[in-house]
Amino acid sequence: MAYEPVFTPSARLLSLVEEIAALRARVMSAAVQVAWIPQLQKEARVSNTHSSTAIEGNPLTRDQVRALAEGRSVPAITDRARQEVLNYFAGLRFIETHSAKRAVTRRDVLRLHAIAARGVMDQGQEGEFRRIQVRVGRHKPPRPERVEALMAEFLVWWNGPAKQWSPVISSGVLHYRFEEIHPFGDGNGRVGRLLALWELYRRGFDTHHIFAVDEYYWQDRPRYYRELQAVRERGRDLTGWLEYTAEGLFAALKHAWDRIQVVMAERGGERIVLRPRQEQLLRMLRDEGSMAPRRIWKGLGVSRQGAMDLLRPLLEAGLVKRVGTRKSGRYMLA
Repeated sequence: MAYEPVFTPSARLLSLVEEIAALRARVMSAAVQVAWIPQLQKEARVSNTHSSTAIEGNPLTRDQVRALAEGRSVPAITDRARQEVLNYFAGLRFIETHSAKRAVTRRDVLRLHAIAARGVMDQGQEGEFRRIQVRVGRHKPPRPERVEALMAEFLVWWNGPAKQWSPVISSGVLHYRFEEIHPFGDGNGRVGRLLALWELYRRGFDTHHIFAVDEYYWQDRPRYYRELQAVRERGRDLTGWLEYTAEGLFAALKHAWDRIQVVMAERGGERIVLRPRQEQLLRMLRDEGSMAPRRIWKGLGVSRQGAMDLLRPLLEAGLVKRVGTRKSGRYMLA
């Protein structure tokens, strides 16, 4: 049986979708021209990681999460708390790296869970669908023997009919449906939020990865759980839930826009227009940390001079820096 979400395109929901589209256009227009996208990306990763793990009870503060992101030691925290945060950063890197993936598979979902739940499972096995019955508050998810079929239906909808809707809507549907199935013994909340974010990346909604919608859920955690429960109380009608997740996405966009204004003011309105290969270069440096010149021009498929022509404006804008000696120098994000 095919999965078919139930919701009404209410006036409130349609209004939010329009407001989000307008604000997103402003954000993306500004972000494409700035030399400090990596700063916003780092902030979004820290915020998403802190918020999503904190929803599940992780005690680390935002500053401690930032320290771990920067490779600094954080004393007086448990191994589990540290591992949960590091796992989430790894999960974000996974969906960023696969943001252009056209179809998400069963293997992808299992792999993402294995990354997010590594070494922190209370029950069940990482990277495997559950074989036990679980309970989440008042919600009793489907029996374990039904999980495989339900997840297959979930993926069919995601890779097909979901594309008929705005990613504002499809990401909210995916978020709820995954949590309703609750396919793993543990870690479903974190993985469900990663999948919702992945939908925004895959659909080109957040091409720069600068939105942190999970912060909205964390700021009023009781409401987040109430909204999930309310869907079940309304006969699985997702309308209210989609209005709520759209509110969260609008809040994330507003926060990104505010941060752009602040950073622009701090840097005196500094801007550069990024060419497609420069955006590709920034992604490569973000994923690899630092790169030798030869690796850069081979990775971009350009000549040595072509690579330098791309690098020079980024160096002058302070977006990229060179480290090391003249002979063994490497480039990395500033």
